[in-house]
Amino acid sequence: MERVTLRIPKQQIEEVEQLVDAGEFPNRSEAIRSAVREMINEQQDGRREQSGKHSLAKV
Repeated sequence: MERVTLRIPKQQIEEVEQLVDAGEFPNRSEAIRSAVREMINEQQDGRREQSGKHSLAKV
């Protein structure tokens, strides 16, 4: 894995921390990785719909 440094508004980090504290994710990094995976999957699904192709493979 590669390390990425990013700036996120404090309120959003606090919300991510609440998800971690609630046991939804083991840590902030995994919560953010999950959000990125979801975004990529949504983008890919949108492209498939536009092109008329369907695939079961997801990131």
